[in-house]
Amino acid sequence: MIPLKDDNPSSTFPFVTIAIIAVDVAVFIYQLAIGNEANEVFIYRTAAIPYEVVNFADVLPPAYLPPPFTILTSIFVHGGVLHLGGNMLFLWIFGDNVEDTLGHILFIVFYLVAGVSAALAQILMNAASVTPMIGASGAIAGVLGAYILLFPKAKVNTLVFLGLFVSIVRIPAVFFLGFWFLIQILGAGAGGGIAWYAHIGGFAAGMLMILAFNPKRRWY
Repeated sequence: MIPLKDDNPSSTFPFVTIAIIAVDVAVFIYQLAIGNEANEVFIYRTAAIPYEVVNFADVLPPAYLPPPFTILTSIFVHGGVLHLGGNMLFLWIFGDNVEDTLGHILFIVFYLVAGVSAALAQILMNAASVTPMIGASGAIAGVLGAYILLFPKAKVNTLVFLGLFVSIVRIPAVFFLGFWFLIQILGAGAGGGIAWYAHIGGFAAGMLMILAFNPKRRWY
């Protein structure tokens, strides 16, 4: 299922959501511009590598910042067009409403904390890994966790593939995002090269934060 848009207009302009998308796209353009070999080095220097973070020790090539800070830099780096495009699509559809609810400044804090929480969840589950962890999906999972509590009845226009049958269906957010979360849990059991626990951790962090923050108060 691919989300196309939600029927949930926001009352404020999503400055932060757009800025995050712009930064991610700009970083990816830079990755393309420096070429494959240099980009591989760039990824290792900006990615969150569990072993490095836990042991505060670099795996060559060395990171630009001390290992714990790579948890933040990794949020803005992606591994390919589909990786970037999928993440930005979800952020564009669901981020504006969460930003509208929290206010611009608090949404920045929310997004970064969700991203850090997601990375820590993955690190906790595989502390010895030296595989680079990159992408905004953990932070965006936090946005999805907040959205499912704030707007469970909002409709999501979704492109659905059933074999050769393709259709656009309006699905309540609680079902669309609930199904997405179920896929992450099943994926974690199956393993593979995806940071499933980061998605699960980010989603849970987003739900907890939206309950802890007062969404009726705007922070500007």
